[in-house]
Amino acid sequence: MNTIFIFLGICIFMCIYRIVKGPTPADRSVAIDILGLVIIVYCVFYSLITGIDFYMNIAIAWSIIGFVSSLTLAKFLEGRKFDD
Repeated sequence: MNTIFIFLGICIFMCIYRIVKGPTPADRSVAIDILGLVIIVYCVFYSLITGIDFYMNIAIAWSIIGFVSSLTLAKFLEGRKFDD
């Protein structure tokens, strides 16, 4: 199980690198989405290992917020208004 958390930590650092160095806003947006996904996976694995349900609730809430923020950022990068 420790290898999973080491792999997820490497993925987090790779996403942070792409957020900082990303050449375009679209690359940064994708890196932020993937970072959110990695954090969700981390919460799910930690919840399964420890048996604490609170981390599963965090993962569910984070996934909903991540989905909505992805939609709004995509509309913003496209140049449309939020009510279009």
